[in-house]
Amino acid sequence: MAEHSFEELLAPNLYFDSEHGIDAAKILPGEYYVTSRDMVLVTVLGSCVCACIRDTQSGIGGMNHFMLPDSGRDQSNPLGSSARYGTYAMEILINQLLKLGAKRSNLEAKVFGGGAVLRGFTVSNVGERNAKFVLEFLTAENIRIAAQDLLDIYPRKVYFFPASGRVRVKKLKKVHNDTIITRENEYSSRLRYSDLEGDVELFV
Repeated sequence: MAEHSFEELLAPNLYFDSEHGIDAAKILPGEYYVTSRDMVLVTVLGSCVCACIRDTQSGIGGMNHFMLPDSGRDQSNPLGSSARYGTYAMEILINQLLKLGAKRSNLEAKVFGGGAVLRGFTVSNVGERNAKFVLEFLTAENIRIAAQDLLDIYPRKVYFFPASGRVRVKKLKKVHNDTIITRENEYSSRLRYSDLEGDVELFV
């Protein structure tokens, strides 16, 4: 398996969520987190998508947050070469779930994001491509999609509780600053210039 690059980080932002009275991990673009503990995984999505995947029997679960790189020619084909990073982001999450003891046959997913919120990305429909990719990937991998909230024009804040499978989604209809847009634009720029080396092998 390839070593993690700058774009495949285990979420380093751990804190106590006083609203829910539970430990939490904040997941930024390009990050993921997997846990067997009773905690909440939190992210804010614009055009990016996140997959919340858990073992329905053990409660082992995780979340990623990713975007397909902008790659010009194959934008009409979300499973083409531009999806290579998206595939990696999904496989690294599943890989870590299985390493912690999740069983592939017990996995279910809930997916969110893909909003049309990035300025300058309307032509390439980046949110739509991200949403289509994550649905097609999960279908191809025979992972049941238990819930989805994709597309639209609003950013979303997602709270995922892997132990129970519960998800809270807040649509942010009033965003007072450009933090989300700036963060995703910077992430998109990093993807454009990053190389993804090596392969990921899934544990079966």
